[in-house]
Order: sequence, then structure tokens, then C-alpha cells
Amino acid sequence: MKESSIKTTVVGSYPVPDWLRVMPSTPALKDAIMVVLKTQELAGLDLIADGELSRFDISHPETNGMIDYFIRPIGGIYKDLTRHELEGFRAQEGMSFRAKPAGVVRHELDLGGLDLVSDWEMVKSLTNHPTKFTVTAPYMLAKTLYDVHYGNLRELTIAIAGVLAEQVRQIDAPVIQVDEANLTGHPQDADWAAEPINIVLDAIKGERGLHLCFGNYGGSSIQKGFWRDLMGFLNALHVDHLVLEFARRGYEELEHFKELREGISLGVGIIDIKDNEVEEVDEVARRIEHAVETLGAEKIKWVHPDCGFWMLSRSVADRKMEALVQGRDKYLGN
Repeated sequence: MKESSIKTTVVGSYPVPDWLRVMPSTPALKDAIMVVLKTQELAGLDLIADGELSRFDISHPETNGMIDYFIRPIGGIYKDLTRHELEGFRAQEGMSFRAKPAGVVRHELDLGGLDLVSDWEMVKSLTNHPTKFTVTAPYMLAKTLYDVHYGNLRELTIAIAGVLAEQVRQIDAPVIQVDEANLTGHPQDADWAAEPINIVLDAIKGERGLHLCFGNYGGSSIQKGFWRDLMGFLNALHVDHLVLEFARRGYEELEHFKELREGISLGVGIIDIKDNEVEEVDEVARRIEHAVETLGAEKIKWVHPDCGFWMLSRSVADRKMEALVQGRDKYLGN
């Protein structure tokens, strides 16, 4: 049996159960979170997540909570846009996939009604299994807003980071993962983007993770770019491990991670979430073996899907999780 500490996890999201969408209620939401947590436990995952269901809005069950869940409660952000503000947002580079901004920033930001702590306390009461909490990165949140107060993307991102950090430092999850799916296509911002993200990472008490991907809307990537352009950014992060997309893109870019500084371990995307075909166990094991042969067993600490499962059916997501665990076990010789 190979000696290794490779752990399995998910990125975060899971398909919302149909019965919760049809009859959303607070008791049904709690039941759904328990189902999602138990499904991951039964699949054998080492580190599970709530499927992002703690972000589920029973009043708006059709929406995903990666952006609005964080933005809506923050003080200083407003939803009632003027025509001028809407046109200004549409002229911004890199947001063509959104018809409207998540909000307009008119005043200095404050915590407002944001309460991530209560959501984490609810989730952790439902399982004894190691569980992580996920938070959308301040850079990605800032890019979805129209700003008429700070007048500078960097300053707005730092302000959002301060609000998130105030909440994160009160959360005792064993792992907190910050999610960023926009910077990958905008490496010109990488020189300064580590600063606000580090504000959030520095507030984390447990293990600090960062997930980076190239987006997933309708099974398609949103951002275009290369990992090599972000190596300086990655090495500047105050992070323990990375959770990165590879299965869809291929593994040629693994070579660039030989430049990753000591102290940062790598999570490698082994499962393609933009494809309904379930990976063969042997293929999962081969992908892990290739990553380890390229970078060394001391660097590869996590294997996981490329991104969240929210756009797949539950049956596909469940079988992909099982394939991930079984493939990892086969690689280890278990």
C-alpha cells in the first residue's frame, strides 16, 4: 500500500433536491442539508460540505447563492439601480454573462445583516463528520457590483474582504475555503488581488483553502486563461492548500506548479463536472498517479471535482463522488 495522505473532498455545491425547490420551507431545508451531508459521508469523502444549501433562499428557490447570499445583506449595497448605473455596469469588462449587477455600492460598506456564523452553527450541528465552510472571494464579489462610492476596484475589494473577515474569524470550521472563479480570466489584477484575499485568509482559525476555477455556467467555462499566469499570485497567498480545476482542462499545466512555494499543498481536480459521463475508477486512479509523478507525493494532498456539482443531476453527482473515493483508494492500494 502506498504511503500517502491524499484526502477526498468536494468543492462545495450539490444539486438542490427537487422536493426542496417544489416545497421550500425552513424544516425542508434542514432535512435537505442532512441528506446532502449524509450522502457525502456514505460516498466515503474525507471532508464534506453542506452543498451550499445554507445559502438557499426559501423565498427565491430558483437562485444559486454564490453571489447574492453574500452581497444582499451587506450595508452600503443597494438593489434599486438607476438606468445610468445599469448602463455603467454593462460597460464594465468581464461581466457580459450577467445582465444586471448584484447591487450598486453607494456608501461605505459595513456588516449590515450578514450572518455567516449562524449558518455555520446550523450546519455543524447536523453532522459529526469533518466539514468545511465556503465563502466567495472578495474579488469575485466586487466584480459583480457597480461601484459609485469607492471608485476603485481594489479599494472596493478590500472593503468587502474586511466585512467577510469579520464573520470568518468567528467560524470554527476545520477548513474554510475561499472560492474565486473570476480572477482566472483577469491575471492583470493578480498583482494586487492577493492582498484582499489574504485579509479573509488571515481571519481563518482552521485550515485555509482557496478554490480557483474558470467558471461553470450551463456546462461551459466563462473565463479563459492559464495557470502559469497566476503563479506569482498563488505564491503570495497565506493559504494552506489550493483546490484547482484540471480534469476538464487536462494535466499539461501541472508542470507549472513545480514553482509553487513550499508550504502550499495542491488539490487536483480529478472529476469533470461539465460532463455527465461518470469517470471510471481506473481513470481516476491514473489521474492521481500522474499528478503525484509530476509533482511528488508531498505536494498532492487533496483530490476533488473541478468545481461544484450544482448543475448536474443528483444521481450523476453521487456516482462521481463514489468514483472519486474509489479511484483514490485504488491508487493507494486500499
